[in-house]
Amino acid sequence: MIVTVPLVLLLAVVVVLLLRFKAVGAGAAVAVALFGFYLAGTDAADTVNELVTAVADALPGTGR
Repeated sequence: MIVTVPLVLLLAVVVVLLLRFKAVGAGAAVAVALFGFYLAGTDAADTVNELVTAVADALPGTGR
């Protein structure tokens, strides 16, 4: 999947920024959870990966 590596890097930056600015909330929890799933490579990562792929595939069609 082409989106995986840049998405992991983007999520890492988001997590670092959220931790740096001490922003704690639902957005931070989701970003950290997604980052953990991608790094860990557990069985749950397949489900998250499919969800992110579906969202990424749907995004190009939203601006038309």
